[in-house]
Amino acid sequence: MYFINLSRNYILPIPKPYHLISAKMKIEFNNLYTHFIFSTFHRLPVIPEKNRERIEKYITGVINNNDSRLYAIYANPEHVHFLVSRTPKLSEETLASIIAESSQKFINQYKLCNEQFAWQDSAAAFSVSKSAIDPALGGTNTSLISPNIIAK
Repeated sequence: MYFINLSRNYILPIPKPYHLISAKMKIEFNNLYTHFIFSTFHRLPVIPEKNRERIEKYITGVINNNDSRLYAIYANPEHVHFLVSRTPKLSEETLASIIAESSQKFINQYKLCNEQFAWQDSAAAFSVSKSAIDPALGGTNTSLISPNIIAK
């Protein structure tokens, strides 16, 4: 099947429907920046300040171990913000599930909260353009996550 463009005098083949194409496109380079927000169950302020940094470091390790890069993180008493450049092998939902499940187990195992800890069943994920990332700081524009903690 062909498409004829009468105004320019040429004929173009119409591509096959996507489900008939057998080749797989490999992604060599990506810019998949995502700002995640996890909330504690019922948004209760259960993350104590004295354990905030330990929780942030643990989440940083989980992200790094999943072929992704953390740009910034901050744990508030009732929610956590973090900005990630993720591998295209993982969807936002998959990465968020890995982080939520492992960090929840970590927090409960080491009793980093005064009660049983849980995240809400859903989280927020916002795509962020490369122009919002500040390469000079190695982190983020301070308007994205405040107070700004740069992951090292």
